[in-house]
Amino acid sequence: MKNKILIIATLAGSLVLSSCEDFLTHDNTTSANQETFFDTDEALEAATAPLYNYVWNSFNDKAYYSMGDGRANNITARWSDYIYPYTNFTETALSPGLEDAWGSFYSVVAQSNYAINNIKDYSGPQVSEKAKVQAYAEARFMRGLAYWYIGSLWNKGIIYENTAEQVNNSVVPANRGVDVIEFAIRDLEYAAVNLSKTASDVGRVTCYSAYAILSRMYLSMAGLTTEGEYNGSNIATDFNRGSRNTYYLDMARKAATKVIEEGPYSLLDNYGDLFAPSTCNNNSEAVFQLQWLQGSTDAIGWGCNNSISTYFGWSTMVSEQNWGNATYASYDLVRAYDPQDRTRRHYTIATVGEYYPDLNTKNGGYTYNVTETGYDNKCNFKKYVIGKIDDNGQSYAQSSGMNTYMMRLAEVYLNLAEAILGNNASTSEQAACDAFNAVRKRAGMPSLTTITYSDIHYERRIELALEGQYWYDLLRRSYYQQQEVVNYLNSQERNAGYEWDETEACQYAKTSDGTGVSTATSANLTLPISDVDRGRNPLLNNDPVAYEFGAKEVTENDLFND
Repeated sequence: MKNKILIIATLAGSLVLSSCEDFLTHDNTTSANQETFFDTDEALEAATAPLYNYVWNSFNDKAYYSMGDGRANNITARWSDYIYPYTNFTETALSPGLEDAWGSFYSVVAQSNYAINNIKDYSGPQVSEKAKVQAYAEARFMRGLAYWYIGSLWNKGIIYENTAEQVNNSVVPANRGVDVIEFAIRDLEYAAVNLSKTASDVGRVTCYSAYAILSRMYLSMAGLTTEGEYNGSNIATDFNRGSRNTYYLDMARKAATKVIEEGPYSLLDNYGDLFAPSTCNNNSEAVFQLQWLQGSTDAIGWGCNNSISTYFGWSTMVSEQNWGNATYASYDLVRAYDPQDRTRRHYTIATVGEYYPDLNTKNGGYTYNVTETGYDNKCNFKKYVIGKIDDNGQSYAQSSGMNTYMMRLAEVYLNLAEAILGNNASTSEQAACDAFNAVRKRAGMPSLTTITYSDIHYERRIELALEGQYWYDLLRRSYYQQQEVVNYLNSQERNAGYEWDETEACQYAKTSDGTGVSTATSANLTLPISDVDRGRNPLLNNDPVAYEFGAKEVTENDLFND
């Protein structure tokens, strides 16, 4: 049955998006009056549906993978200006993509704020309190996640809670990155204790979705602060101290454990099913996905379509429209795969001789570099490339009909293992090993009885490759092992050429060194804010200022003592 959240999104999109997309655009249109924003529980559900798709569209179109994977050198794309400056560490405030990425997150913030304030101010009797609490918490979830991205990428951001007021007063100083992430955590904590345990409809977030995201955010905060709960003054200043805040490591462990033990999720049996058209959307492993409509853009319009397959598709035989021939796996990613890790490699990157029965189905499938030749000097991406409409009945140009993973259970397992490892060199604790090995077992990899950071690093990179997470993993490490991360970035053979060579352990050999790559420094761990946005708000040029928080709405006791 078609997901109702997608149906009502098409109906509600114009309602929510009538408000300004981003206060920095200086568009002074306002949202629908709160008295007509919703007048029934169903209308309220419709009004929040676009928070699952429309407002995230420009992020999904490029920033999801260009920032999350391109920056971290999972991707080589020498001619795509929304990727290569970030891979090469040559970005400036004028680089394409910066304004789009910043604006996309603030679009989420702006629309979430409109929803939050309309719901908070509504006093009519037609809408139940339960529906208001659920919708309010959903909007807090979305706003918090967007702020986590902002704080992670730019290490500062403008925190605001009323978009209409901010439009009229947009020249304001940015707040410190650690405050932005604290604000994100508070939003997600509110969502965790107020969202329902079961989804109100397929694809909607639950309290367990919020706990899962918190397990990630707490790991970030563990590196950003010294001991104890964040109080505005315990901000870490030694980025090579080699240890993390145990308070937040423990919070990450508790949040991940709650999801694993109480949540309704389970790993899919087969890794490949995560990205198969019939099993990708809202499966048992999906904790939170962006919800995209199926159909051509002529039929569904722009804004609710998933375009990733077009940017990853390398041939007209594998996608209806293909711009991904020159966007492919970096040599560093190719060589990173353990030779035993064939299942995940097969379903993530296409390598010479790999056969895909789901592509080119009318001709018996597709074998990489055999069905079409000339692909022995690259490995294109298989994730999110699912074929044409004749293959699956849903793939159109720039509209695959697949949801985008923002959090899945495998990451929660790895978050738990990382939290338990904590500041130790290794761990053999059963809970960590069980979670970690569940991910490996599904991939056909042997179990480990002792886990190190290197083991977790490998699992996260390979398990979540091209799912927009690797750069944030490296950032999290840099909060307390900065020089190690900078050295690692400079060892990655960025832009290196390679070709098929079965004598090599990874079956590919390097053929040339990378060119056009600058030496990474600690400065490259923070992106510049675009010249466009700094022109709109010159105060973004200044050092960020502290954000004044009020009393916490949610305590640790609220979160973990039902």
